[in-house]
Amino acid sequence: MSSIKRLCIYPKDIMRITGRSERSSRLLFKKIKIHLDKKDHQVLTIKEFSEYAGIEEDMVNKYI
Repeated sequence: MSSIKRLCIYPKDIMRITGRSERSSRLLFKKIKIHLDKKDHQVLTIKEFSEYAGIEEDMVNKYI
């Protein structure tokens, strides 16, 4: 049975993937949401993060 994957990404995930500090990860998270014109209540998807960061989605999923 396959495990269920998440669709959205959080600053803590960005910390794990990039090795940045918590604060830097939160700032990057906010910067991406502003770039994509997302409102505060909207989530950031793994696909959107992958495209912005230039990292393959499969590689991102390994760290989540």
